[in-house]
Order: sequence, then structure tokens, then C-alpha cells
Amino acid sequence: MIGKPLPYRGTTTIGLVCPEGVVLATDTRVTSGTYIAHKKGKKLHKIDHHLAMTIAGVVADAQNVIETIRYHANIYRIERQKPFPIASAARLASNLFFAYRLYPLVAEVLVAGYDSQGPSLYVIDLFGSLTREKYASTGSGSPIAYGILESEYREDIKLNECIKLAVKAITSAMKRDTATGDSFDLAVIDINGFRELSQEEKERLISSIWVRT
Repeated sequence: MIGKPLPYRGTTTIGLVCPEGVVLATDTRVTSGTYIAHKKGKKLHKIDHHLAMTIAGVVADAQNVIETIRYHANIYRIERQKPFPIASAARLASNLFFAYRLYPLVAEVLVAGYDSQGPSLYVIDLFGSLTREKYASTGSGSPIAYGILESEYREDIKLNECIKLAVKAITSAMKRDTATGDSFDLAVIDINGFRELSQEEKERLISSIWVRT
């Protein structure tokens, strides 16, 4: 099992950092092998008004990590009257995965948000490896998504361009990866906090990006 981690057998998640904030996107297809178990699975989760996570891998393992970080973020806000730092949330996730390394939590997560240090994005794998990135993708559709991200991402990219790039990358993975599909969720985290795009907004973005000729 460890020779071929499950996070790469299904799902596509994407994170992008721009000067104005962070964009996260995921597909909604939940698979068990070649079986599509659910078409509207939630893989993008709000942790606090400034912090969110995406998940790829075994759902129960990933939900364990989400609820642990959400608990500590709430306690931190209550006790200190300020938001949980993004770097601390990422380190907590890393420590949690590392603590279970002998019986690993089979998941890979993106931790992202906007705090006093600005926007940031972290990738944590099932053994607790932690890296800070400008853009990242996890899951079986990530090679397709990276093809889009690496050719079009710029560090000075505007927020609206960043949103369109995330949509283009996630929908490209949905077209080419059988374990990625059905629909997608997309959220923006900036100085105003967490905001998830509505279905109407997503449909307009798809129409503006994939114009038929």
C-alpha cells in the first residue's frame, strides 16, 4: 500500500497564491477503485474565516486531520483573541501526520489562508513532509493540473486571473483523469476572509475560459 499511496488514485486539488490572496479548488468525485462512490463529495473545507484545507486520499483519515486543526484553531482564537497563524496550522497538520507515520493517515492536504503575514499555501503528505509553495496540486489529476499551472502561473498574477487559472487547471484534470470529475468547488481567501464561489459564478467562469470556436 505504501509503495503507491492512495492520495494519487483519485481526486484533484489545487492551490494558488497571488499577492491579493489564495485560491483553492477541488473536484467533487469520490471514488473507491474504479467505482464512483459519490458525485458531490466535499474536499474543500473551511477551518476558520481566514483558513481552509483541501483533502486527497482516504476520507476518514483526512477528516480526522481537518477536525483536529479546526479544534485547535477555535481554541487559539478563544484564548488569544486572534486568528490561528497559517504556518502553525500547517505545522500542526505535519506533526499529526508524522505522529501516525508507522500506521499512516493515507491522505495529502493543502493548508492555505491569509493572516498577518499575508497569503500562504502549504503541502503536507502522509508522512508529514511540509513544504511552502506558490502553487500546488495533489491527487491523481495533479500531473494534468501542473501542466496548466507551470505554463501560466506568475508570481504577480492578479486575483481574478488566479481564479480563472485554478478553474482551467481543475477542469482540465476533470476532462483527462477518470478519477476526477462531476463538478468542482472553488474558494478565495483574502484580507476579507473565506469566500466560496456560487454555482452561477463557476458556470460563468467555465463559459469565459472554454469558449467554443
